[in-house]
Amino acid sequence: MFDPIEQYVRQLIAQSTPERTAWNIEKVRQGKPASWNYIDGCMMTALLALSDITGDPTFGDFAERLIDAFVEEDGSIRTYHPEKHTLDDINEGRVLFPLYDRTGKEKYRLAADTLFRALEDQPRTPEGSFWHKEIYPNQVWLDGVYMAMPFLALYARRFGKGDPADLNRQLCTIEQRMRDPVTGLYYHGYDASRKAFWANPETGCSGSFWLRAVGWFSVALADLAEILPEGETRLTVCRIFTALMASLPSFADPETGMYYQVIDQGGRAGNYLESSGSSMIAYAMLKGARLGLLPEQAALQGEKTFRGIMDTCLTFEEGGMNLDHICLVAGLGPETDRRRDGTYAYYISEPVVRNDAKGVAPFLLCYTEILRRSPKAE
Repeated sequence: MFDPIEQYVRQLIAQSTPERTAWNIEKVRQGKPASWNYIDGCMMTALLALSDITGDPTFGDFAERLIDAFVEEDGSIRTYHPEKHTLDDINEGRVLFPLYDRTGKEKYRLAADTLFRALEDQPRTPEGSFWHKEIYPNQVWLDGVYMAMPFLALYARRFGKGDPADLNRQLCTIEQRMRDPVTGLYYHGYDASRKAFWANPETGCSGSFWLRAVGWFSVALADLAEILPEGETRLTVCRIFTALMASLPSFADPETGMYYQVIDQGGRAGNYLESSGSSMIAYAMLKGARLGLLPEQAALQGEKTFRGIMDTCLTFEEGGMNLDHICLVAGLGPETDRRRDGTYAYYISEPVVRNDAKGVAPFLLCYTEILRRSPKAE
């Protein structure tokens, strides 16, 4: 029953080049040229995982071609601007490690060094947390945990550099500042200065629980639990992860197992079951169970969500398959864009698209976890 999923990915690859990828809907809509970016990075991570689990080199070969188009022999990265201090731009770097191991190309190691040095210069809040971007001073977003921390953990594991205690402190700060003790959910953003127009003047947090932000955080924790060695930082990751996963099933749609765009507001006018964040949570539950951190019930919940996405969001038209119900993008500010204010009305107002990598990539990662549970499933 899963063959159409792999055919779907081949279809997307056939429509893509390193200069224009079919799954980067933001670039396609804006008519902008290709660049080093987290959206393609998410997809390359998924393609390499899919290649590993299926044994089909088609997926990994495309990932290598795309990364090769941006990484120069000296380790510089075409279109990457470290002076922007954007955590998003670190994410694509996580694929450098498997590609280095796969090919032995020295330029991949040098490019990883380039990104590691950039993070050493990343601005920080007074509490020691990375700013999400230069244009978002003193702001911590859940997205940024996924964008930067798995890369740092992979770099430390592969090259022995970095400070695991730093990740531990940052994650503990996120737990202390951004977790809601009533629901167990995490707010999308936190401004340590309390100056952002969207920030609660007392807590510094944004006003709503955006599904994909919780999803990014969930995936980051699941990946970190796999990457990190035994020690205090991994213990912190596992503690935060298991508590978050325990809080999520109560917000799942009973019929499909999916989650709502504003996760705690199911049934409210305008809210909808969103596929990218649902895929992320399903992946985290499946992986957490595989790693022995979560009970089998979590894996069953993840499977239910995955099948709910297949039933609800996959469509077949004109001989091809499409993944729908993907929020194109959402953020907080900057000051010049006060529409992005972290409210319920804002999150449900963002465009909903199909076949964007922010939905496709986590869906494929979720699929790889399904295959790990039943490799010969048909």
